[in-house]
Amino acid sequence: MKKDLAKELYKYYRSGFRKLKNNDQGDESRQKNTDPQSLQSVLSEVIANRNWSKGVAEGSLFSDWQQIVGSEIASHTTPISLVDGKLTIQSSSSAWATQMRLMKADLLKTISTTAPGALVEELIFIGPNAPSWKRGLRSIRGARGPRDTYG
Repeated sequence: MKKDLAKELYKYYRSGFRKLKNNDQGDESRQKNTDPQSLQSVLSEVIANRNWSKGVAEGSLFSDWQQIVGSEIASHTTPISLVDGKLTIQSSSSAWATQMRLMKADLLKTISTTAPGALVEELIFIGPNAPSWKRGLRSIRGARGPRDTYG
């Protein structure tokens, strides 16, 4: 006699019986909750159970940049990357990059107080992207580019 897979699955989920899988990271058991829960409480629980608080804090550093540093600084700077505690920030001009280097200690203190879970130990400021003379129609491999006519 052939079993009906759909009926078996229906009985399996209807009974509320769920097998626990043994993972290397630990056992996660699902509880049958019939009451609705708020999305915020569910997400908070998932973040706490999976130790994602550091990643969420670092992500909020990028998304809430304007609230953290202020509107004037945020209009001239953009956080680029956060790797090994080093936050790389690109500025709109080299003058703003120099000004931000002078304010490095204050800005690091502000970031640590407003984004407490983000691990930022050092700030690296870079200027705007300059045009590259290494590629293009009239470039020569190993040459300095258009600036080599001044010598």
